[in-house]
Amino acid sequence: MARFTRGGVELFHKSKRVAVHVRSCQKGHHTTLSEHRPPAHQKYLEWTPERLQNWAGTIGPNCAEVARQILASRPLVEHGYRPCLGVIRLGKRYGNERLERACGRALKLNIASYHRIENMLRTGRDKIPVAVPVDPSPFHTNVRGAEYYQ
Repeated sequence: MARFTRGGVELFHKSKRVAVHVRSCQKGHHTTLSEHRPPAHQKYLEWTPERLQNWAGTIGPNCAEVARQILASRPLVEHGYRPCLGVIRLGKRYGNERLERACGRALKLNIASYHRIENMLRTGRDKIPVAVPVDPSPFHTNVRGAEYYQ
């Protein structure tokens, strides 16, 4: 059972209070005590974004950049740890060379996420070169240009 007050949250087990947390009234903000996390989650606290990016960097610069983007895209950097570890783990299944190529492709397509990269590797799309769109000639007769509208 939980009791919510203006200043905190109390957690009960069999009518005995087992934890008290200060309540955050800011939307999207978390207040967590490290000792209340499960042991597996406490190990995450030893990690840093730099450690994960360096680890991904051992695979290649594209993989390191994917890790950086994943970590930067989360409201809490810790929420990006598992996806980054998942991307790194893909190297064991598919090989680091394919993973680095898939990360490069994901960066070009602006789809740097674990699920998109895993799907790319599973379907073999990492082996297909990314087609770069060709800009139409700015000198085409039907294109007036910015100066026309001034």
